[in-house]
Amino acid sequence: MLSQPAREQLEEQGYLTLPGLVSPQLLEALRQRVEELFAEEGAACGAEFKQEPGARRLANLVNKGRIFEDVIVTPQVLEGVAQVLGPQFKLSSLNVRSANPYSQSDQPMHCDSGATADHLGYSVCNSVWMLDDFTPENGATRMVPGSHRWRKLPPPEMYQAHPQQQLATGKAGTVVVMNAHMWHGGTANRTGEPRRAMHVYYTRYDKPQQQYQKRWLSPEVQARLSPEARRILALDDPLNDELSATGSGMSGFMK
Repeated sequence: MLSQPAREQLEEQGYLTLPGLVSPQLLEALRQRVEELFAEEGAACGAEFKQEPGARRLANLVNKGRIFEDVIVTPQVLEGVAQVLGPQFKLSSLNVRSANPYSQSDQPMHCDSGATADHLGYSVCNSVWMLDDFTPENGATRMVPGSHRWRKLPPPEMYQAHPQQQLATGKAGTVVVMNAHMWHGGTANRTGEPRRAMHVYYTRYDKPQQQYQKRWLSPEVQARLSPEARRILALDDPLNDELSATGSGMSGFMK
């Protein structure tokens, strides 16, 4: 489904923008479920992964609604992820981050999970689902195209703008597939409305999941998952179980 120019951009620039990938019906359903969860979880929202001053978070979303079970097997996104990671990969985590109105600072530049490419190539790939418009004023993700090829992490606590950084802007319903070794970070939301994004984050088969899905998913959810969802979640993968025993990487920035 991805054109050759799209594949080349993802390879060379480190990201690919897919405008309108999320239908209006799915977009509204995602927004509704996200707001329900924020209300239900209150001060505990995001506690399974991390909480953050200046933003609301949700985590472990595959366990919190059938709608999320479908999201993780979106064909166009999986094709982009395969372009970055190769044919063998799995879901690492599924979270939401909502930048609060009038938040005061950018996130520091980072690579997801603090990962750099290794002898096998790239190991992390994210997809940023815009549940609201991303604008220069409301906390759009900043990124440094091509930096995934540098094979190094940004300097610690790099809050300042990089001279080559760009903003990932777009209408709600846009999805950005991102080589997560590319330097990037959220920006301050200077508007009076929240800026909501869903992060469907994948990792290579031989790396631990950010959230070990088998541990976090209820028996009821595991029983009803489609074969494709079970494969993407690595629920029946002995190697993934072995990797989880060493700790499943519950830290690191997400936009």
